[in-house]
Amino acid sequence: MQLFLMRHGEAGFNAQSDRDRILTDLGRQHTALMSHWLAQHVRDFDLVLVSPYLRAQQTWQELSQHFPEPRHWLVLDDLVPTADPAHVAALILAYGESYNAKNLLIISHMPLLGFLVSELVPGVEPPLFATSGITLIDKEPDHASLLWQHAPHSIG
Repeated sequence: MQLFLMRHGEAGFNAQSDRDRILTDLGRQHTALMSHWLAQHVRDFDLVLVSPYLRAQQTWQELSQHFPEPRHWLVLDDLVPTADPAHVAALILAYGESYNAKNLLIISHMPLLGFLVSELVPGVEPPLFATSGITLIDKEPDHASLLWQHAPHSIG
């Protein structure tokens, strides 16, 4: 299973709550840039799991323009910044297995994403994710590897 973990695009702070923050113009541009780059490396996604927060939903809307409709996509209330990484890692893997997903995209937030990498790839320190940044983890039944991590500034 290929797990593509993506942080939402840059978001403004002018909102009623953290949950309602929206992407800035730069956040949309960087997400479009990463979407175009990612489309050169993966053809489609079997399953997409997205945070309920507005900026993550908007990131998925931008990204989805560059890919065919996934077989399944779900909004998961557990994909919030302060979620328990062990619980979320188990949940992601369970959804991946139940939907028989080969390519799985997760759009969420820091610090959860960094801690998820450590949960999924034992021995790896939690990396930082730039906004619109993506990390690829190759997950085999008995082994996981962090293959790469890219952000808008590293693909140009």
